[in-house]
Amino acid sequence: MMQSLLVDNLKTYYFTNSGVVRAVDGVTFELKKGESLGLAGESGSGKSTLALSIMRILPSFAKIVSGRILLDSIDILSISEKDFNKSFRWKKISMIFQGAMNALDPVYNIRDQLYEILKYHNYKDRFEDRAKEVLEEVELESSVLNRYPHELSGGMKQRVVIASSLLLKPNLLIADEPTTALDVLVQAEIINLLKRLKREGMSIMLITHDLAIISEIAEKICIMYAGEIAEFGRAKDIYTKPMHPYTQALIKAIPRLRGEKKLSYIKGSQPNLIEPLEGCRFRDKCPYVMDVCKKTPPLIKSNDGYVRCWLYK
Repeated sequence: MMQSLLVDNLKTYYFTNSGVVRAVDGVTFELKKGESLGLAGESGSGKSTLALSIMRILPSFAKIVSGRILLDSIDILSISEKDFNKSFRWKKISMIFQGAMNALDPVYNIRDQLYEILKYHNYKDRFEDRAKEVLEEVELESSVLNRYPHELSGGMKQRVVIASSLLLKPNLLIADEPTTALDVLVQAEIINLLKRLKREGMSIMLITHDLAIISEIAEKICIMYAGEIAEFGRAKDIYTKPMHPYTQALIKAIPRLRGEKKLSYIKGSQPNLIEPLEGCRFRDKCPYVMDVCKKTPPLIKSNDGYVRCWLYK
């Protein structure tokens, strides 16, 4: 069983013709056994890049330039690709990718696609039984094994992708926008499935724009902005007493069923991550900006987390 995941001062950059994009720039957090983490922030904040870094499946023009990723005290960035495949990828950590419904090959039935994963990892025993077991876990009938992706609804395809990520019984599941492009009823089904997996002891890292979905699943929340973690802490603290001005703005933008209070929104876009970034990256949009914000803000500990802001220095 996974004991803990520690990401320590991780920096992942994209090396492009236009310059170096600092997509993840000094990220640190810890996820203990049995905990679930919600990773939130607007598009381009570095959430998916962080997940791909943990899975070690970055594109060729991306590179982890510094930092550590410790899983059960083992630095998974220091071991070979062969050893990582053998002992960690899909076995201890697996991932549901963003736009997962397009991950299924249209020319193979579901049985062949699940078998390919097990065959790659030398899982030879009881294949048919394991395939049926994992489909049952996501509440699909075994007859789905004989069907092709085009014969399945969007929700069923999403469940098949989740099933494939559970085949080797991982301890940590990274779910990148697992409810995107699904209708409300199917979203609820997927959320209930993730909640059940959590109750059964699986750790989940849920990446989404939707703070409401995170509130259903995660004990901890990590708020990312422009490649950095703006605030990290317990979910109940983030929702009731947000500290970073960016977190406060995100909370105010959540629609309420009751109340006449007008929704607020965050003007403008994130800073260009190619240009040298000095000081607080949110200062151009922060209502509390000060002269000291031109300097890099410190990490201030708060309860079981931290906030990156000069307001609390």
